[in-house]
Amino acid sequence: MFVYEKKLQYPINIKQPNPKLAKIIISQYGGPDGELGASLRYLSQRYSVPYAEIKAILTDIGVEELGHLEMVGTIVYQLTKNLSIEEIKAAGLEQYFVDHTTGIYPAAATGVPYSASGMQVKGDIIADLHEDLAAEQKARVTYDNILRFCDDPDVLDPIRFLRQREIVHYQRFGEAKRTK
Repeated sequence: MFVYEKKLQYPINIKQPNPKLAKIIISQYGGPDGELGASLRYLSQRYSVPYAEIKAILTDIGVEELGHLEMVGTIVYQLTKNLSIEEIKAAGLEQYFVDHTTGIYPAAATGVPYSASGMQVKGDIIADLHEDLAAEQKARVTYDNILRFCDDPDVLDPIRFLRQREIVHYQRFGEAKRTK
């Protein structure tokens, strides 16, 4: 059973819109190594795991990834809230805007929509845990790349928080792999 607490895992209060930054951060919402794919991967993998403690880790991290999805969506929303058409054009968001206005749509920074085709669920605990370890490292690298383009402290802090959680998830999956 999941319990939803109506608050973000880390506070987000962005004061300055920045559609160019939103355009790259959206990749952690629905990109190839983003939070949507991570949450679905772990919550799907848990069904075939024969060990309760590893099933619990997958469930815990999968649910936390849903919270991260909410945080990334909030960041992108706050970075694009109340944009003028001129700001949308200057950021190169016209095509996104035509299809989604400034709604949060799961896509990569390149504009490619989210697809579950890149999500791995093999039903083999060793293969799945190795996939999970790699997924957490790829997400960390994506957050590292986002940090290279960001100088707004209102955005830096939650992105750093999310990056740190990827490291913790990597450690937890490593612990799970060593238990079986």
